[in-house]
Amino acid sequence: MGSAAGWVWGLIHPLVLLASYVFIFDICLHQTPPATAVTQNYPMFLFAGMLPWLLFSETVQRSAGSLIEQSNLITKTVFPAEIVPVSIFLSSLMSHLLAVLLVIAGALVFLHHVSPLLAVLPVFMLLVGLFAVGIGWIAAALQVYLRDTAQVLAVVLTLWFWATPIFLPEEKFPAWAAAILRINPLRYVVGAYRDLLLGHTMRLADLAWSAAFAITAFVCGGLIFRYMKRGFADVL
Repeated sequence: MGSAAGWVWGLIHPLVLLASYVFIFDICLHQTPPATAVTQNYPMFLFAGMLPWLLFSETVQRSAGSLIEQSNLITKTVFPAEIVPVSIFLSSLMSHLLAVLLVIAGALVFLHHVSPLLAVLPVFMLLVGLFAVGIGWIAAALQVYLRDTAQVLAVVLTLWFWATPIFLPEEKFPAWAAAILRINPLRYVVGAYRDLLLGHTMRLADLAWSAAFAITAFVCGGLIFRYMKRGFADVL
């Protein structure tokens, strides 16, 4: 039987996370967006920044164990295993689009505007997809041979999450963390989402760096997956 709530579940998870984080960081810790932020509405600032991270992390985490879950298809049929992480991203994208529509509605209600630059947002969604699928291919291939990969990945993603300027603005990170921020691909996507969803500008540097990281991860992930794929049938 299908889910009783259907597509609504795609909104429940990010909304519960948003409510929890707003309570902790806004109400309890009194965090505010920086003076240079596109909005001083902290819930909107937080939600817009969370969206690309949720799409990326869900795709990568689900991809890690996907080949083992689909082992019957991979070992018994001529099945293109590369498509499994891609299908996971497309599935996650549906929930992501619903959450994006919710942020746009919030921008209309609370900020009283929507930027025409929203037309560029699908480009960043594609770049997040390329990056997530590339990392997902690597994680999925490693999980076939090293069954602890998913656990290691969970730890890495937790550290990565807090190293991304979602809750705190970049100005509040310590000086020694500046280098980490510069090499964090999600930093540029998070900034672009906020600018496009809540403001009226777009930094070309965000687009350039996001594209560079995404294409590199996609190509490298594809090559690594293709090389490791040769032994899948024997191990699975």
